[in-house]
Amino acid sequence: MSHLPDIDCVLIGVNCSKTLGRCIDSVFASGYPKEKIYLYYVDGGSTDRSIDVANAYDSVTVIALNPEYPTPGIGRNHGWKQGSSPFVHFLDSDTILNPDWLKIAVHAIDKEEQIGAVMGLRKEMHPEHSIYNWLGDIEWNGPIGESSCFGGDVLLRRKVLEKTGGYDEFLVGGEDPELSRRVLRAGWKIIRLDALMTQHDLAMKTVRQYMARAFRSGYGFAAVRKREAEAGSDFWKYEFQKIVIKGGVFMICLIFFILTIFIHPSSTTITLGLLTLAPGTAILLNPRLFKVNKFMRENNLNKKEARTYAWHCSLVVIPQLFGLIRFYWGLITGNPLKNRRNTLTTGLSVSEI
Repeated sequence: MSHLPDIDCVLIGVNCSKTLGRCIDSVFASGYPKEKIYLYYVDGGSTDRSIDVANAYDSVTVIALNPEYPTPGIGRNHGWKQGSSPFVHFLDSDTILNPDWLKIAVHAIDKEEQIGAVMGLRKEMHPEHSIYNWLGDIEWNGPIGESSCFGGDVLLRRKVLEKTGGYDEFLVGGEDPELSRRVLRAGWKIIRLDALMTQHDLAMKTVRQYMARAFRSGYGFAAVRKREAEAGSDFWKYEFQKIVIKGGVFMICLIFFILTIFIHPSSTTITLGLLTLAPGTAILLNPRLFKVNKFMRENNLNKKEARTYAWHCSLVVIPQLFGLIRFYWGLITGNPLKNRRNTLTTGLSVSEI
């Protein structure tokens, strides 16, 4: 490249005052020329000091929205439509941009006109602070090279956004993969580079947070899978079926076992119930029973770590199943899942970074 192009960096957040400042600082501290970065912070209706934090930077354009039910797509679309640079980089407010990333990404996307999106590696800042952060660190990244989807941190050509219409503003989960699929169907490529893009702080400390995240991921799987099935695509078909089969069979067996105990408790019915529960449990625990060695090889884990990860892979389908059910219940009743501003917040894994 003879020169570096302008980039619009779009940050979105709701109640993210704890992390927003360091994210903005990381963008301006990058190796990319500051005069070529146009930074937009789109606030989804914060009740904390997020807008004040962003307004403290003269070089940040603050877009304060007040939707009744905020979604990532609403924020991202308002951000990229505000700018005019040929490239748009999206970031979540709980990330820190790698100083070298923007130059690396622009160089990669400029190699071929058909490359519509470029992403790198996302790493957790503090995987040692909770098992949930550690699990997130394992699962953020996919294979290097051409990819089937991107996440919330990504560099896109503006004309890709213009042609596809940008993000689905209705989705509360899965909005990034959903746009990815439309990008691919429009004829562009998505590339994942073997380079650090962002550091992320999942800041997950409780089982309740873990369950809520898994529930929402199940909802996202269902929402995106429905759209992909209508488009004739097999994307996420396996993941969808895995949730239905593993989680569904186990829950049916468990319900049957509970009913046999309460309706007609006897040694015979309890034995019958246990016999029914056993295959469902075996299906649910397939990763823990049979895939520990596979996880050791593929994720570079020791045996103890692989066992822990296998338990996660086995049990996460239960809250995901309920998320999937919630999606279809919303379709039937006309009451889809909606984000409420007072429940959205971004925290830190540690009190000071």
